Amino acid sequence: MGDSTATADLDVALEKHRTELTGYCYRMLGSSFEAEDAVQDTLVRAWRSYDKFEGRSSLRSWLYRIATNVCLDMLTAGNKRARPMDLTESTPLAQAALAPRPDHTWLEPVPDARVLPTAGDPAEAAVAKESIRLAFMAALQQLPAKQRAVLILREVLAWKASEVAELLDTTVASVNSALQRARATLAERADASPEGAVSDPLDEEQRKLLERYVKAFEGYDMTALTALLHEDAVMTMPPFDLWLRGPADITGFMATLGASCAGSRLLPVQVNGLPGFAHYKPDPENGGFAPWAVQALELSDGRITGFHCFLDTKRWFPLFGLPLHLEAEADEVEQGG
Repeated sequence: MGDSTATADLDVALEKHRTELTGYCYRMLGSSFEAEDAVQDTLVRAWRSYDKFEGRSSLRSWLYRIATNVCLDMLTAGNKRARPMDLTESTPLAQAALAPRPDHTWLEPVPDARVLPTAGDPAEAAVAKESIRLAFMAALQQLPAKQRAVLILREVLAWKASEVAELLDTTVASVNSALQRARATLAERADASPEGAVSDPLDEEQRKLLERYVKAFEGYDMTALTALLHEDAVMTMPPFDLWLRGPADITGFMATLGASCAGSRLLPVQVNGLPGFAHYKPDPENGGFAPWAVQALELSDGRITGFHCFLDTKRWFPLFGLPLHLEAEADEVEQGG
């Protein structure tokens, strides 16, 4: 009985760290599913080797050490996940063509609830949310793996340099040097592509902007939608490498190649610390609405600056706890996080 109680207690103790570890591994790997695999591997390794845990560090620090090693092993192939605009130039509407790339190419979306633990400190919660936004995540993927780990542990999780040095089996001077180089790389990227500013929680202007967006999109009113888009707004559609810049090309695409999305429904979701929507378009074969994309929106200065549509619905909708069909007459849909 004693052994089974101890095992149950250990399971509970390990499980308490799952969400924050998933957030850490997601920032390291850029993939929702790889992050969950990495955390599962971490918890299994910890469970199997717990008798060797001597308590010289906290259980949390020990788990982060294991998780870091798991992620570094997974990153040895050197794959850097990206957004379409990190790989190609924007395409004029007249030349738009939908060419998919393999799943491992793309930075993946993630539901906030899977990677953001409940934080009592609003400032910590805001930092955590900002650190999973798509622009920051894309910048992280450009860093060498150990610099990435140092930046996340120091800047996002607020670990001391000495704690990071111990975790990585290196020196404080090495940690500080890696952090300085990582900050310089991120600063260069921020200058090249300024990130939108999303309040947490959304301010009244942003809430009204999203209400207008839903009305314009569901009504497929391109004039109204144009008024909501920043002049440099971008639209992406992974797994396709096509991306468009500017209201004319974005709405032009929606009115032509994307015309089957007229009459769609949008349900709100929390994705990558950004406002987002589950996009269902009319299903002419089965009636009602079929899943089409998870949208993540970047906002700045009262306009939409980024309009990112993740189209692999068989993967994303279950991850977000979303139904794979909406009935036409349904006014509300129960959804999970």
